[in-house]
Amino acid sequence: MFARTMAATLRRQALHYPVVTLTGPRQSGKTTLARQAFPGLAYANLEDPGQREYALHDPREFLGSQAGGLIIDEAQRAPDLFSYIQALVDQDDSPGRFILTGSHDFLLMRSIRQSLAGRAAVLRLLPLSLAELRGRAPIDLEQLGRPLPPASAIPNVRDNTRDTPATPGLLDTLFAGGYPRLHDKGIAPGDWLANYVRTYVERDVAEVLQVSDLEAFGRFLGLCAGRNAQLLNLTSLANDCGITHPTARSWLSVLETSYIVKLLRPHHRNFSKRLVKSAKLYFLDTGLLCYLLRIRSPEELRTHALRGAVFESFVFSELMKNQLNRGLEADLYFWRDSSGKEIDFVIDRGHELVPVEAKSALTISEDALAWLGHWQALAGQDGGPAALVYGGDTCVNRSTAAVYSWNVL
Repeated sequence: MFARTMAATLRRQALHYPVVTLTGPRQSGKTTLARQAFPGLAYANLEDPGQREYALHDPREFLGSQAGGLIIDEAQRAPDLFSYIQALVDQDDSPGRFILTGSHDFLLMRSIRQSLAGRAAVLRLLPLSLAELRGRAPIDLEQLGRPLPPASAIPNVRDNTRDTPATPGLLDTLFAGGYPRLHDKGIAPGDWLANYVRTYVERDVAEVLQVSDLEAFGRFLGLCAGRNAQLLNLTSLANDCGITHPTARSWLSVLETSYIVKLLRPHHRNFSKRLVKSAKLYFLDTGLLCYLLRIRSPEELRTHALRGAVFESFVFSELMKNQLNRGLEADLYFWRDSSGKEIDFVIDRGHELVPVEAKSALTISEDALAWLGHWQALAGQDGGPAALVYGGDTCVNRSTAAVYSWNVL
């Protein structure tokens, strides 16, 4: 059982809102977190046909029978229930009355916007972060890029050139990903992820989009994996898959609302340069990404042509989890000009832009450091401190950036 960073955020929101909604991909740990955070609340799972029928046919009794509060799992399975919840919280808006979880962000958020706008806090839980897997606090993103503290004050700095059973190294971490059940039960990643794709991803897509050709969708999913960390060209993706452009857009939208992938938008400030307008595609779990790329072992990943893209996806998802677990919007972008010069990630703090480069090599990239310094000069007063995250095990201060081991994210 893993302690989740979001638990404190979830409890805090429940002190202020009568309804708190927890969404995220299937098997990311939403149910476990909700029940751990609120052990005194009754629980109902609408995936259970009996519970769902009860909620649909007698919603007033279903909701009213639990005066002390109720956790409703997979709440989007009974969308009419939201209107009854609205009526109840309008009569009594005591905080923390209902905790709703759901895996279909599109269906769940549509119901919330229609019935619970202003009455519900919304949190998004992704699979386990590296900090949660290691049982420590996450890195403080507010300090990212600023001069590093002494090595002894940086969590989990160690020799990661060899994996140990107690603390997996980089390749094992990327290969396994962060889905909790995989780690709780010690299941081989390939076995668990194969079933995950079949039973959850394909079922959800078939349910939401009425997809009949699951073989074509599986091909689409694999092609998306091959384009991870690249600029999205939807026309090319549709052509390669043998589907129409609207179909590709629709399928990609469901993958995004199911938190399988995320489209990262380019930052709008151009610094007198012409910028690209296309988004970049990222998978939010590197284990799932490796499975879809047909990478079958950590050793195979070591020499794989897309190792750098997998590592980039890992850094992106860790930055996302760090912000989402604190209840914040993920103010992440990338920057790329028309000549192809790019900053992997830009964190927009409002008053400053923090450039972050991700390099999977075990040695520090001098070229990346030089480019970070050049970008800061280009950004002028908008540019903040710079950070480089790499595959090695040492954290150091350099003249142009703070250099972080992947292991401290």
